[in-house]
Order: sequence, then structure tokens, then C-alpha cells
Amino acid sequence: MTIEEVTTKKLINTFHQIPYHIYHSDKNWIPHIKQDIEKVFDPTKNKAHTNGKITRWILFDSTQKPIGRIAAFVNFEQAKTDKQPTGGIGFFECTNNKEAAKIIFNTAKNWLIDHNMEAMDGPINFGEKNMFWGLLVDNFTDPNSYGMNYNPPYYQQLFEDYGFKTYYKQFMFRRSVGVPAQQVFEDKSNRILADGNYSISDVKNLSLNKIADHFKTVYNSAWATHDGFKEMTTATSRKIMQHLKPIYDPSIMIFVFYKKEPIAFYINIPELNELFKYVNGNLNWLGKLKFLYHKIVHPPQTMVGIVFGIAKRFQSKGVDGAMIKWTHESLLKEKRYNQTVLTWIGDFNPKMLRIAKDLDAEVYRTYHTYRYLFDKNKPFERCPIIE
Repeated sequence: MTIEEVTTKKLINTFHQIPYHIYHSDKNWIPHIKQDIEKVFDPTKNKAHTNGKITRWILFDSTQKPIGRIAAFVNFEQAKTDKQPTGGIGFFECTNNKEAAKIIFNTAKNWLIDHNMEAMDGPINFGEKNMFWGLLVDNFTDPNSYGMNYNPPYYQQLFEDYGFKTYYKQFMFRRSVGVPAQQVFEDKSNRILADGNYSISDVKNLSLNKIADHFKTVYNSAWATHDGFKEMTTATSRKIMQHLKPIYDPSIMIFVFYKKEPIAFYINIPELNELFKYVNGNLNWLGKLKFLYHKIVHPPQTMVGIVFGIAKRFQSKGVDGAMIKWTHESLLKEKRYNQTVLTWIGDFNPKMLRIAKDLDAEVYRTYHTYRYLFDKNKPFERCPIIE
């Protein structure tokens, strides 16, 4: 077996073709959009390159057939704050071959050691956590959600046999729209809305820039006390909303206001893989035509909650319940979606896990984010709990 760094257009194409060999008989697999993956490697489209670096490789067998791939990356700014400087790996694919996996992992590890890292997390993304994050460890019978990893069950064994340990678990929840809001949310909603200073609405009457400005305001307050927090700029929030523009549904983006100032949001989008399953991983001109056609003919019936946030001084006051109750009633009126999926929640975030539990949402997928320490004499520690 030989491993080769991806440096040519031919090898880039091979990198994208490997999953099609791995999953050729798996009817539940929906390929990632290759343009989304290439954005990760493009310094003009991925701001992580400003303070980081990424490389990828392909493993070939003795007949020069590609049998695996991986990417390794490092964020030098983040590494400075780590207890032990930690890089990342992602886009791992491999045949069911322990020796092949070992070669792939060793290649990434050695590259990270050369860049002064002491550990590696994976599978993760060189960028935002809502894409390409975690290894699927249960429920291999439902199609994967947009941007979420999907893999054969044997990948867990390949990771753990190599020596990776679970740094944290990630849970995805789903809930039927038809199930009434629980009494706890009813009570919270009544208490909040009794105060005439509060109001809740979708964004049907707001411009994209206004949505972005509201989003930035709430985000900067809600996450200000988190480790590694970096204040969101207007330019960043507007870029995020421009990215969502082709696919967003204004009826499922919800904000709460206090005295007309935004204090909370519940941002949902349609489940894009219900459309992307028709484009076979390529959003070229033909893929875009297929996407637009099926968006009209087969509109998504699942919505995905991608982010939920409440300004710090309004947390624990019942705003979450009021927002969820309002959203539930709005969805029943719209009659467009039959279920809600919540983007992954880490086991390090007990507050959000409690909200999901109160919703009577069921865990329907579990992922692991692994960590591998290069020095085995150092103690392994799980991800800290968010208080």
C-alpha cells in the first residue's frame, strides 16, 4: 500500500470518488456535495486558512486502487489556547482493513507532529462545527442529514483499535410536529407573554441584512462567556445569511424581542438532503437544475434546527419555552413540515440536553468526536462540561 498527498486535479477527483466505492451498495448514504467539501480546502472561501493549514492524502492498494483517504489540519491560534496543542482530522474513508486505517491515521499524525501538535481530534471539520463533525456510532438505517457525517459501522472499530478515545458524544434529536408542546413550555410561554415587553415573530417581514444584524446581536450576548469566544462582526453575520439565502425559509427562522430588541433566536432550515439526494453529490449546473426542480415538486417535509440561542441576561427566564411554543403553533398553521430535527448537541452541554428532553424529542443518532494523544503518558481528559 502507498499513500499520496493530493496535489493535482486528478487526485482531487479521486479523493471525491472514494466514498462512492465504499457506499455503492448502501441505499441510505447521501453523498456530501463536493463543492461544499472543496470550500474547506479553498483559502479564498474558508477563513480557517487565515490561521491554519490543511493537507489531504489518498491510500492506494498494491494494484493502485484507491482504498482510503484523510485530511489533517491545524488552527495555530486555537492550538495556543489548548492544554496540549491539538490538530484535527476529517474526511476519513477506508475499506474494512485495520492495516490500511493505521497507515492513514499515522500519516495524519506524523504531519501534525511536524506542525508541533500533541494530539488530534476527529473526525472533525477545518471550520464550522455544523458540518462534517463526528463519527456515526448508531442508526445506520436512516439517510444522513445535510452536512452530517455518515459511515459504515466498522469505522468505530477502526478508530478505537488505533487508540482514539471518545472526547465527547453528540446526539441528534427529532420530534414530530404533530405532538403538542409539553406543559412546561406552555407554562413558560404564558409567563413570558404576560409581560407585554416580549414579542415573538418569524422573519417574513425582515430583510436579510436585518436578520443578520439581529442574529449577531443575540449571538454575541449568548456566547460571550464561552471559552474561545470571538465576537461576531456584521460582515460575518451577513455572510452567513447570504450563504443561507438560497435555501432558507423565513417562516421557520424565529426571534424573540424584549422592548423591540432581539434577545433570542431559533434558526431552522429545510432538510436539504431531502433535495440533495437527487443530485448525486455534485451541485454543478445540472445538479442545481435538479435541486430547483425537486424543491418545487418534492419540497422538504423535515426542518432542521441549526442554532438556538438566548442572550445571557434572559437565560433561565422561560424564553426558550415561549419560543418553542410559538414555533410549534406556527408550524401547525403552515402545514409544511411533519418533523423537526435538532442539530447535534454535545454531552458537554447539559442545558441544551435538558431542553431537548423537555421537548420529548427522541435521540435518533449518536456521534463520537474522538481524541488521540500522541504521548500516551499524558492523562486523557473528556471535554469540559459547559456550566
